[in-house]
Amino acid sequence: MGRAGNEEGQNHVIRVVGIGPGNPAYIVPAAAAAIRDAGVLVGGRRALAQFARDDGRKQMAITRDIDGVLAFIRESLDSEDVVVMVSGDPGYYSMLDALRRTFPTERIRVIPGISAMQLAFSRIALPWHGAHLLSFHGRVPERAAYAYETGRVLGMLTDAKHTSHTIPALLMEAGWKRDARLYVCARLSYEDERIVRTTLGEAAKLDEVASGILIVTDEEVR
Repeated sequence: MGRAGNEEGQNHVIRVVGIGPGNPAYIVPAAAAAIRDAGVLVGGRRALAQFARDDGRKQMAITRDIDGVLAFIRESLDSEDVVVMVSGDPGYYSMLDALRRTFPTERIRVIPGISAMQLAFSRIALPWHGAHLLSFHGRVPERAAYAYETGRVLGMLTDAKHTSHTIPALLMEAGWKRDARLYVCARLSYEDERIVRTTLGEAAKLDEVASGILIVTDEEVR
């Protein structure tokens, strides 16, 4: 009986669902349907409050105890599918990496979402197929990744430490000109969304923005 139960459990999958940049209007229909039909939901506290609340479904919040979250998913897979909600798109700095290291990829299904980075580029009507995308969220990329090159476009995730004040200084030290165009994007998709067009040299004079998106191009602003 235990063997049969184990074989049955192998049929269950993890659905990693991108819930977009924040505003529910930006979640794709397939993702919304997967969340609606899920028996087990895993996600950040804000995502659970938004999509699960106290509706009786089995759920767990993603915290710093990633091992505990993975153990919960593994146990739940014995009896049913699990939906893991991640902000933005699962393929861009999400829990998908940890899930791939822990479970066979054959048991993982991914539903893409709209990332804040995608939304930032769309807001300024700038194609991003040639952009170099970096994350300063909890890390600092190698200098070569953000050093100036002719025609280079950078899209950067920020955090409370690496902000619209500190990152421009790093870029100028790495060869970018003070007059390079900088877009500071905050609260994307929400009613209080704000996008400021400035330059690397002027950024420190403006209100500091953390946990947002910075886009810089080598276009000089005169």
